[in-house]
Amino acid sequence: MNKALHTFSRLAPFIQEYIYNHNWTELRPVQIEACQAIFNTDAHLLVTAGTASGKTEAAFLPILTLLHENPTSTIGALYIGPIKALINDQFERLNDLLKEADIPVCHWHGDVYQSHKNKLLKNPKGILQITPESLESLLINKNQDLLRLFGDLRFVVIDEIHAFMGSERGCQILCQLTRLEKVTRIQPRRIGLSATLGDYSMAEEWLRSGSDKSVIISKVEGGKRQVKLAVEHFYVCRDDGVVREINRQDAEGAERNYEDDLGVSLYDEYIFNLSKSRKCLIFANNKSQTESVIASLRQIAVDEGYPDIYHVHHGSISALLRQAAEAAMREPNEPAVTAATLTLELGVDIGHLERVIQLESPMSVASFLQRLGRTGRRGEAADMRFVCAEDELSEEATLPEQIPWQLLQCIAIIQLYLEERWIEPIKPLKYPLSLLYQQTMSILAASREISPAALAQEVLSLPSFAAITKEDLKILLRYLIDLDHIQKTEKGTLILGLAGERVVGKFQFYAVFPDNQEYVVKQGTMEIGSIVKLLRVGYQFALAGKSWEVMDVDLKRKIIFVKQVEGKASIYWRGGSGAIHTKVLQRMRRVLFEDTEYSYLQKNALERLQAVRDLTRRAGLDQQNILLIEKDKCCIFPWMGTVGYRTLERLLNCFCRESLEIKSISGINPYFLTIKLPKKKFKFLYSEIVSLCEQRITSESLLSSSEPLERQKYDEFIPDNLLQKAFASDYLDMLEVRQQVAIW
Repeated sequence: MNKALHTFSRLAPFIQEYIYNHNWTELRPVQIEACQAIFNTDAHLLVTAGTASGKTEAAFLPILTLLHENPTSTIGALYIGPIKALINDQFERLNDLLKEADIPVCHWHGDVYQSHKNKLLKNPKGILQITPESLESLLINKNQDLLRLFGDLRFVVIDEIHAFMGSERGCQILCQLTRLEKVTRIQPRRIGLSATLGDYSMAEEWLRSGSDKSVIISKVEGGKRQVKLAVEHFYVCRDDGVVREINRQDAEGAERNYEDDLGVSLYDEYIFNLSKSRKCLIFANNKSQTESVIASLRQIAVDEGYPDIYHVHHGSISALLRQAAEAAMREPNEPAVTAATLTLELGVDIGHLERVIQLESPMSVASFLQRLGRTGRRGEAADMRFVCAEDELSEEATLPEQIPWQLLQCIAIIQLYLEERWIEPIKPLKYPLSLLYQQTMSILAASREISPAALAQEVLSLPSFAAITKEDLKILLRYLIDLDHIQKTEKGTLILGLAGERVVGKFQFYAVFPDNQEYVVKQGTMEIGSIVKLLRVGYQFALAGKSWEVMDVDLKRKIIFVKQVEGKASIYWRGGSGAIHTKVLQRMRRVLFEDTEYSYLQKNALERLQAVRDLTRRAGLDQQNILLIEKDKCCIFPWMGTVGYRTLERLLNCFCRESLEIKSISGINPYFLTIKLPKKKFKFLYSEIVSLCEQRITSESLLSSSEPLERQKYDEFIPDNLLQKAFASDYLDMLEVRQQVAIW
């Protein structure tokens, strides 16, 4: 009996019937490998395979078989997903698979009715699908019920583990699993799923953290995949973040003019034609961009007599409208266009996509691969188009302002994948102090009262805090007692203080990522979404790809009531930015100075690349990294990633301001640093940096005792000396600077 047939025969009868009824012709390689590992070993399992390769089924076919053969007395499998949309999607898929089985499945997050949750609490069985935040809530609020809920837990499936690794949220999951294991005294098997991992050993180490089981890696390479790529470039004029027409020639050489107040440009028209009458996903790097592009596409569709097939999908859109967008994308043979942030980057099933459009460059190769993987299913070529917009250059623009950084980054990311199949390694956090606060308070809230020694033992045994010393924790606890977040009783035990109760008592406490104060936007009784800014009556703004006017504001309930209006407006969110790896910047430099003509560059992009290559060579940037751009201003092009750039900037601030008479340091991380200094001092700048790199300067010495270093949600409750240690370790890297300066 061959391997595939043997695996199929091992599956539960209801699964075999499901496979027959759904006309599967065979089990996929990743499913066969995962079945063998889960059926024949007791190890953890890391399943890595391309998007749409059947990873979810690879985990659940054998898990469900084992739960069917030997039913559990509590929840038997815990599925942890990074976003609600993915959990909802997997809930539907599992429900379909389990129709004929006596294994219930419950999804649990903020959008799920309490009645569904109560059903599980009353009769804990089967599979629980949950976010880390809702799991944190269970650990605190159902602490006395954990054994009844999870006492026979056998499997933990962590989906999209690359989205968790290297983040406080990922560290939170590891803490939660360890806390559960202490209560239940059992160690369930962990199964991690991912399509984009660069360093398998790091993922293996992360998955087994705090556990004594080994990890089997089921790594299945896909066959040779056909990929269609195109990169185009446009000059635009932005007014308050909205792209405006600047009257340039289009590809056919014809002039196009649109009314300025509609905000429709050749850039918008190009995207409209790429997505017209197609099933298409548009990825943007922030919420504002998704709103702007959909408003423009909808306006063009109205003007040209096309139907409204446009949707927006991001974290500030109401659950109802997000689900409507997902449903429209899944509808077979019907065109639909949705602009999204990373909420649709992860593995939500949105059916057969014809094309993915990326606005600007993605932040990483990993993100590029995730987004590329959304298209090209059913054996068709993956089709991804990049559209880079650059502000129209003024005559006064300096050299760094004349470089199309997003275009270079697009090309670099594509080339790193095509040439090397390279994906960014994920650096683990050494000092997740915001999480340390949250887990300390969570354990205290769950236990109600605990001795300092017992609390320290609980906290320091969590795998995410391996670098935290007893002294570090003692400093934190004393600080929290001073803040009245913790109180010491007359018996010497610890309880929550009044200030601590106010923090822990809010539902936002369960999340380690920051919560913006948002106002709910409603049209009548229908929720549209939420925005971070309180707007006055009469103000017009965009949300869910449509324009709205503020009719009334309920300050107490934080609700903004609106009516829909014509035209195009804009709205902005505070957006965080991710870290760009040094290797991406180094490849960008190669793009700038090699003579390769990349086959996927379209006419405008090709011309723009050639122009900037000529410009930078004439300026001498191919020969040196520091150039004088005005009589009292120079520019450093570090070609380092986000962390290296940040470290170099601090090095200059701390050690060069006086000696080189520097008046100001500015720039755009990680692309360039602009320094104002006397012309006579310019010739000493390079040698000064080299000299500093030869000295024993540590990352800690780049911090001043007075500066605020709060970067994470609960950093405001962390003593300054601990914050400094964490910042130096996790956000600065002198070794990186030394290595890069050595090759300047």
